Amino acid sequence: MEENTAKNFFSLEEQKKIVDAIKKVELRTSSELRFHIDTHTELTALDRAAYLFKKMKMHKTKARNGVLLYMSVQNKLFAIIGDAGIHQYVKDEFWNERTEEVLADFKVSNFCQGVVSCILKVGDALQKHFPYQENDVNELPDEITFE
Repeated sequence: MEENTAKNFFSLEEQKKIVDAIKKVELRTSSELRFHIDTHTELTALDRAAYLFKKMKMHKTKARNGVLLYMSVQNKLFAIIGDAGIHQYVKDEFWNERTEEVLADFKVSNFCQGVVSCILKVGDALQKHFPYQENDVNELPDEITFE
């Protein structure tokens, strides 16, 4: 059996569902949402997510309202990190609840559904606090990133 890596963990169809969910969210909000998958990390999920958040320049969005969903396949880790603009409204409890929901889905092998559901719930919060603006510019790519 092939070892699970970041690039082969989700089928192409599942990757499309995840990207479609991101695009759907970004049509309702001025925020930016990204999903990154690692094969393995030596860091905690939050530390790795924070590192990637900065590396991908997610802190450079105009309203500081970017959100990164992070997953490490072999470590079975998941984390969400939101920039200062959105975090001021939703706080740690919101991120922790979404993370717990995703991890619960992961425990029963509902990986794609867990990620898509999380994206849509985060999208609801983003839409509430950062509704789509007519002049909105997609500041960051919607595609899944891998490492």
